[in-house]
Amino acid sequence: MTFEKGKIFEPKALVAVAEGSVVSRELVHNDAGSITVFAFDKGQGLSEHQAPYEALLQVLEGEMVFILEGEELHIPAGQALVIPAGARHAVKAEKPFKMMITMIKG
Repeated sequence: MTFEKGKIFEPKALVAVAEGSVVSRELVHNDAGSITVFAFDKGQGLSEHQAPYEALLQVLEGEMVFILEGEELHIPAGQALVIPAGARHAVKAEKPFKMMITMIKG
């Protein structure tokens, strides 16, 4: 699916789950922050890290496992979470899923 600013689109259609991979597509990137859509295959993830600013994470399809400050959270499609600035977090895909993250620098 083509993404064009000013046009209606379906975020989860912008990325496809690829075997053994994490696929991402950045929609917006500027000094204020970024918006990125991700597709994770089963068994993939992101190792623990921190960001100096808050982020809104939205699960678009499937279910993700999000580890926030050591607590494992299962987040299904349609649910969202605000990641606090400076919080340690990681992502684990027990099954394929898609998410969108909005990072706000401030």
